[in-house]
Amino acid sequence: MPKAVLATKLYIPSSRPNVVVRSRLIERLNEGLSFSHKLIIISAPAGFGKTTLVSEWIAGCERPTAWISLDEGDNDLIRFLTYIIAALQTIVPNIGEGVLGTLHALQIQPPSIESLLTTLINEVDTIPDDFILVLDDYHMLDSKSVDQAINFLIEHQPQHMHLVIATREDPPLPLARLRVRNQLTELRAVDLRCTTSEAADFLNHVMGLNLSAEDIATLEARTEGWVAGLQLAALSMQGHAAQDTAGFIRSFTGAHHFVLDYLLEEVLHQQPENIQAFLLQTSILNRLCGPLCDAVLLDSNVPGQETLESLERANLFIVALDNERHWYRYHHLFGDLLRQRQGQNLKPEEIAKYHVRASEWYEQNGEEAEAFQHAIAAKDFNRAARLAEKFWQGMNQSFQSAVWLGWVKQLPESLIRSYPVLCVQIAWAFMDVGDVESSESHLRDAELCLEGSSADMKFMDEKEIQTLPARIAFARAYNAQTQLDFSATIKYAEMAIKLAPAGDEFIRAGAAAILGGSYWANGDLDAACKSMSDWIDSSLKAGNFIFSIASEAGKAEILTAQGHLREALRTYEQSLKLCCITRQ
Repeated sequence: MPKAVLATKLYIPSSRPNVVVRSRLIERLNEGLSFSHKLIIISAPAGFGKTTLVSEWIAGCERPTAWISLDEGDNDLIRFLTYIIAALQTIVPNIGEGVLGTLHALQIQPPSIESLLTTLINEVDTIPDDFILVLDDYHMLDSKSVDQAINFLIEHQPQHMHLVIATREDPPLPLARLRVRNQLTELRAVDLRCTTSEAADFLNHVMGLNLSAEDIATLEARTEGWVAGLQLAALSMQGHAAQDTAGFIRSFTGAHHFVLDYLLEEVLHQQPENIQAFLLQTSILNRLCGPLCDAVLLDSNVPGQETLESLERANLFIVALDNERHWYRYHHLFGDLLRQRQGQNLKPEEIAKYHVRASEWYEQNGEEAEAFQHAIAAKDFNRAARLAEKFWQGMNQSFQSAVWLGWVKQLPESLIRSYPVLCVQIAWAFMDVGDVESSESHLRDAELCLEGSSADMKFMDEKEIQTLPARIAFARAYNAQTQLDFSATIKYAEMAIKLAPAGDEFIRAGAAAILGGSYWANGDLDAACKSMSDWIDSSLKAGNFIFSIASEAGKAEILTAQGHLREALRTYEQSLKLCCITRQ
């Protein structure tokens, strides 16, 4: 599994005990498999039980399944495809390794995404057995490039692969075309609404109520079969005396948002004070585990893991994310309403305190995105800036600079200008995405900060500061190259090599590569070949074998253009040997 992948996003939500088996819906899903439909889509508003239905179906269909719980970060195409491969590897280890390596080398020789998907689809086609790929919460994505990738995958989908998408809204995919071709199975809100018999099974057998057929029919009609509404109503009725139940049902309305406000009051007030406090205080978290809750609350009287397990047993809108019952999350609607109530009961500084503690815990446990976002939520922008500086190198090396750039755009510009290291990092991120104007703007901010009073600079690390002049020059060389200004490119690349501190092979390698490209473009093949050789040497010293392999191929092309065919052949052979060593 790729190192940058969050394992819990790949877990299939575990089956809940005593769940109502919705046989009619599972039969529809099974028909989608038996008819070899390309796509199964479950599209309905929040609270209609989409994820629960799919996980229950998978538990009984006995087919290998790859699962991804999508979030906003997956709008980045490289990250999205990385998770696709990681999910597939839960079925077939090492599948897509070559594509994964190419994805991480996109900045060197960008191939078309279609060519990468073609390679991946061909590998998937070798899987001998039928399997399922589930993309849960697809509505979290708003990316044209991701939609295009899924369109291509559907169009060329291997016959034994079944794609399942669960979403709150229809995605921009060719649903009409698939429908006409009889290649689509779709379940919508009207399908997911509980029937009267399903509502009776849920209310009386799962929730332990003793409602009459008339009461059940009334409640089912009032909620229009909305699963979350039924669950909220049942939880509220568990705290009513039997004689009050009929009156409660008669007063129950279908105005969902008002009903939710009322029912949450009823549900929360039935919990002990320490549980109410736990729910409100931990509602800032997208995912929960015992140690994280303990770190946020600092209350030994409410042990996190024990409390989470108790909430799960009580069906209090908490979902287990793994089979070990380590990670949980609140039902989305329940979490939203808890946070709404939290704002009414807790002071902003108290909420910020919980966010900071969560940020600290995530930082200590290597969860970069969560650590940063909780610092932002706490409006502790200095902490967020420090975290951004800390996490930049690792994310840049794993080709996640676009994701990182999305983080720092949440920081105030005035604050960023007091962090010269961060300014240069941002300039590099803009450099990577081809935004020369924004890159140059942040390079100038870094220079102004370095020229100013040291009292104005924050989180200064002497070692980092020493590298900044070389990194600024490197970025300017790269920017000039993208604008085909080869004179400036050569000037700044040579400056970067000259200014690079001893031992900084990364800057030397990158600058040598830029020089080689510029000399090549200008027709100076001898200088280009020498720069490529320098790049190879520096890349090897820096341990960056992907860059070394790519540069060997570039050097061989230059040697071929010079007519040095034997030497070009030796260079290609050396590149192949390095590939073999890297794969081992």
